[in-house]
Amino acid sequence: MNFSDLILMFLSSLILLICVLVGVAFLTLLERKVLGYIQIRKGPNKVGFIGLIQPFSDAIKLFTKEQTYPFMSNFNLYYFSPMVNFSLSLFMWLCMPFITVNLSFNLSMLFFLSISSLAVYTIMLAGWSSNSNYSLLGSLRSVAQTISYEVSLALILLSFLYLILSLNMMDFMKYQENIWFVFLLLPLSFMWLVSSLAETNRTPFDFAEGESELVSGFNVEYSSGSFAMIFLAEYGSILFMSMLSCMLFLGGDFYSLMFFMKLVFISFFWIWVRGTLPRFRYDKLMYMAWKSYLFVALNYLIFFFGFKMMIFNFFI
Repeated sequence: MNFSDLILMFLSSLILLICVLVGVAFLTLLERKVLGYIQIRKGPNKVGFIGLIQPFSDAIKLFTKEQTYPFMSNFNLYYFSPMVNFSLSLFMWLCMPFITVNLSFNLSMLFFLSISSLAVYTIMLAGWSSNSNYSLLGSLRSVAQTISYEVSLALILLSFLYLILSLNMMDFMKYQENIWFVFLLLPLSFMWLVSSLAETNRTPFDFAEGESELVSGFNVEYSSGSFAMIFLAEYGSILFMSMLSCMLFLGGDFYSLMFFMKLVFISFFWIWVRGTLPRFRYDKLMYMAWKSYLFVALNYLIFFFGFKMMIFNFFI
C-alpha cells in the first residue's frame, strides 16, 4: 500500500464518520418526531423548516454549556470515559464496507465483536469514576446487561457466519443475491434484533436509566459535552446495529439505494419499540438471555454446523 492509498483510506474514513455523525443528528430528530406522533403531539417544529435544524441547535446548546465536575470524582477517568466511548462507537464503523479503499477487511466481523466488547469498560468506568452510588448502580446494571447479550449476539452471529464460512462483511452481500437470510433464519433474525436492543441499552431494556430509582443511570453526573458524547455514542451504535442487521439478513445489497431504505426502517423500528413498549423487568431480561436465547442460539449453531458438514461431505 503506497502513500496515496493511505491518504485515500484516511479521506474515505473521514467522510464515512462525518456522514455517520450527520445521520446520528437526524436520527435524534426522527426519534423526537416519531415519539411525538405516537403520543399525539407534534415534536420539534420551531427551529428551521419543520424543525430540521433542531439537532444542530441541540448540539450547540450541549457543547456550549458549562461543564460541571463532582468534587469527589476520579477526574481523569471521569473526563476521558465519554471520549473513549464516543471514539469506540465511531471506530466500529470503520469495518463497514465502502466503495473506495477502506478498512473493509477480511476479519471485519471479528473487528466488530472486539470493539463492541471494549465499549463495556468505558460505561463501567464512567459510572464508577463519578463516585456516586446511583451512577455506579446504573453502570453495573448496564455492564451486566451488555455482557449477557453479547454472548447471545456472538452465538447468533456464528450461525450466520457458518452459512457463509467467512468473517468478511461483504460476503453476506454475495450469498444473499437469490434469497435473504431472514427467510432461512427467521427466529434468529428476530432474536438478533431483540439482543441488539438490549446491547444498545434501549427501551424496553433501558435499565441503566431506571428513572424511578437511578435518576439517569451511569451518566447521571455528566453534563455539557461529556453527556453529548455518551448520547452520540449510543445513537451511533443504534445506526451501526441497524446497518449490520441489513447486511446480515436483509440482503446486504450495499451498493443500492434500497439498502439505505432498509437501514432507515430498522432504525425506525428502534424508535417504534421505544414509543410502544413499557420497560421490561430486570430479572426477566437476564432470564431471557441465559435461559432462553442461549439455548436456542446454541441449538441453531449445532444445526448449521451439521448442515455445513453434510454439504461438504456430499460434494467431496
